[in-house]
Amino acid sequence: MKNKKVITWSLTVAMGGFLFGFDTAVISGAERSIQQYWQLNAFEHGLTISIALIGTIIGALTGSIPSDALGRKKTLLLIAVLYLLSSIGTAMSTNWYIFLFFRFAGGIGVGASSVTAPVYISEIAPAGKRGSLVALFQFNVVFGILVSYLSNYIIGSVAEASWRLMLGVQAIPSLIFLVLVRLVPETPRWLILKQGRFEEAKAILKIINPEEYEKDYATIISGHEKDAERHVKESLFQRKYRFPVMLAVLFAVFNQVSGINAIIYYAPRIFEMTGLGAKASLLSTAGIGLVNFSFTLLAINFIDKVGRKTLMLIGSVGLIVSLGLVARAFFIEDFGSYTVVVCLLVYIAFFAFSQGAVIWVFISEIFPNQIRAKGQTLGSVTHWVMAAAIAFIFPALAEKLGGGITFLFFSIMMLLQLLFVWKMMPETKGQSLEQIETALVMH
Repeated sequence: MKNKKVITWSLTVAMGGFLFGFDTAVISGAERSIQQYWQLNAFEHGLTISIALIGTIIGALTGSIPSDALGRKKTLLLIAVLYLLSSIGTAMSTNWYIFLFFRFAGGIGVGASSVTAPVYISEIAPAGKRGSLVALFQFNVVFGILVSYLSNYIIGSVAEASWRLMLGVQAIPSLIFLVLVRLVPETPRWLILKQGRFEEAKAILKIINPEEYEKDYATIISGHEKDAERHVKESLFQRKYRFPVMLAVLFAVFNQVSGINAIIYYAPRIFEMTGLGAKASLLSTAGIGLVNFSFTLLAINFIDKVGRKTLMLIGSVGLIVSLGLVARAFFIEDFGSYTVVVCLLVYIAFFAFSQGAVIWVFISEIFPNQIRAKGQTLGSVTHWVMAAAIAFIFPALAEKLGGGITFLFFSIMMLLQLLFVWKMMPETKGQSLEQIETALVMH
């Protein structure tokens, strides 16, 4: 891609994904020390770990409000401040309730980031490169998780009272994000549709697409004039939007009933169920992180070439087979030669190559300009509520039903996903956001 400024803006905003991943995973290295420091009982410990996820749901639920009212850029600045305050606050807390407050604030930042960052990138990216640029957000989420694991390992090896440093080190990328976001422009679509700042928007469009910016400007203006003629504040839940709403909800639900968060959060537990020792389980977990990172990077190079739907079809078949093989291993107790480890690594590869890379791209594309932030909020909230539910019930399911039935359930869900992708999911590759709106919305 020739336009280096658009790439720079996208990379800068995608740093919100890096902090998203880092903030989510960093607690894994500190949770035992935190429990000992405040002498937490089981309920208090669970609340300490999950409070950020509760904040994430609220952040996702309310993220479209500042995004539409203040703008994408100002909302990203607020998110950066939340990340910075959360990292410093949790590292310095001597009171458990204050610690909870700052972890909760960080969770709000994660949720709001999952709404605002993909929307921003989708609105400034040229149609032909939108998939790979928005996928940078998911890539940075995975990268942030990897870096947090590495950071925890290094800090835990060399520092005493290391949990404070583990959490506090996030202040460095948070501060960098806060400084760099100030340098990106507001999106032209928000400037036109929410502020009526036409000339400013046109100047930014000229930077984004020098050869066809007038055509892009005319298309956005045309949509703006249609909305102005109706003199109504657009609601997400209208009959004409039912197809993109259904797509976003189903996509987010299938993302989680694949079992991805259960596997990411409980990988050591799953591996120990197969008879692996603690050290081997941790090593296998690190392998999952590396495979996730590698195949997300691979997907970014294919998403605009072969399309979102093709990646999802390939991924769905791979997920059905790999999850089915894990279920089979549990049913017949075939745990030799790291059978479950290998199958789960294959599973992670297919997930990262499809659902992991496509979800934030697809949801950010399928809603019209006027309600894009609200639509992204719907998809993000659905995703996080399902993530919390699956993570919460997985230990009980695995204990009561066993690994075989649990992973068979995930495999069956992926069969349903394959049918959904095959019969209902539209291809959005190479189309402008306005072209996608025309195809998906009933006028």
